[in-house]
Amino acid sequence: MGGAAHGAAGPMSADPALRPITDVDLAAVLALNERFVEYLSPLDAERLTWLVGLAHRADVLEVDGEVGGFVITFRPGSDYDSENYRWFADRYGSDYYYLDRIVVAEHLRRRGLARFVYEAMEAEARAHGRMALEVNVDPPNHGSLAFHASRGYTEVSRLGEPGHVVGLMVKELDGRATGADERR
Repeated sequence: MGGAAHGAAGPMSADPALRPITDVDLAAVLALNERFVEYLSPLDAERLTWLVGLAHRADVLEVDGEVGGFVITFRPGSDYDSENYRWFADRYGSDYYYLDRIVVAEHLRRRGLARFVYEAMEAEARAHGRMALEVNVDPPNHGSLAFHASRGYTEVSRLGEPGHVVGLMVKELDGRATGADERR
């Protein structure tokens, strides 16, 4: 998951908007992904196009007329091949909504944009009872870990090898979701 989605202390940018990724946006999305590839998995145009077609939401964050970030999410039941996504599918069935990656450009941080995106994605996730995602814990992405803790996300497991371990996290969004332990 993107390391750029952390802390939002400053004022919201003027007129941020989420809109579907189009072919015109692919270069900007790929460039943002590459800038944060240590927190994400690598992407090329073919893989990105595939993800956009498979995703429930694949949006750019447009800020002041520029692509200032992006977010990709998946509903349960997708053919997405991510090990992390599959971990949640195996444990939560249809009771989760998966945020695969989010990036907010460095120069746009601390303007409330990550909060803006998360509020929109958590609204989508509400029907599934919880939002699920992962954050790098080895090496740690301190900013992202703090951001997610402040939003009520809790770690439910870890995946990976030393030097690249992610904490699998969830946020319960209504009383319907009950937690991974009951589904194991």
